[in-house]
Amino acid sequence: MSRELVDELRASARSRNATRPKGPDLAYVEDLTSPSGLPLRRYRPSAEPRPLMVFLHGGGWVFCDLETHDRTCRRLARECDVDVLAVDYRLAPEHPYPAAIDDAVEVLGWARPVAVAGDSAGGYLATMACLRLRDEGGPLPAVQILICPNTDLTLSLPSVTEKGTGYGLDADMVAWFAAQWTPDPERRRAASPLHHPDLSGLPAALVVTAEHDALRDEGDAYARCLADAGVRVTHRCEPGLVHGFIQGMDLTSPDAAAAHQRIFADIRGLIPRRDDPGTVAVRKRRDDPGASEPRSSVEDLAQPLQ
Repeated sequence: MSRELVDELRASARSRNATRPKGPDLAYVEDLTSPSGLPLRRYRPSAEPRPLMVFLHGGGWVFCDLETHDRTCRRLARECDVDVLAVDYRLAPEHPYPAAIDDAVEVLGWARPVAVAGDSAGGYLATMACLRLRDEGGPLPAVQILICPNTDLTLSLPSVTEKGTGYGLDADMVAWFAAQWTPDPERRRAASPLHHPDLSGLPAALVVTAEHDALRDEGDAYARCLADAGVRVTHRCEPGLVHGFIQGMDLTSPDAAAAHQRIFADIRGLIPRRDDPGTVAVRKRRDDPGASEPRSSVEDLAQPLQ
């Protein structure tokens, strides 16, 4: 049953994505590869370089990819005036914990962004990658942007049951996702950022949760724990919204659209506007009408991102 459900979730995500309008046209969009060969996609809103944000998509560690979150990344690039580098990290159950964390750490250490962002499971990966980079003395981004993040694989907080039926993300699915990501229940507490014994020294954080989300309490609790550890935190629980509101709900819900604009404004205010170049291996892709030629080419494989 698990294999069938994995295939169904991935197919459904592709089908939903096909019904949504494309995001805004940008100066150019290009496909890249990390040193280990991970597929990446860079979005640039103008010909001039902007601060770089790495984006890690949601999907319960099991589904979604560069295509499902293409519109979200385009909107982040345009609305927040940043270059966005999206990561097609390895998925569970084929690649369980800590594979996707390894992928996020690789990209963050290599591209050296000023920010890392993620929704849901992507928010989890952003937190865990920052924790590992801090512990290993690696380069940390200045900002972490966490939207409806998973932070507690033990599923022990009240919203899992209080909001775990009838709001889109059911409690049994949350538990199933956690089991695909960390098959050994004994590892789930240690694999949860909320239960990490030391959250000091992490990047400034934007944590946005949703009132009717099964993950609400763990996101709220993580924001409090970060603040208690001395991390600068901007935190808001969006009233009336459900898990995953960042993914296309602006098309049907004025409340979600307004929440998106608040998130964009928060990001614009938090992103440092400085020249902090990283380096990428480029495989060029241009898919926008009238897009300008990138500064990099297939032959020129080391170019600054910012």
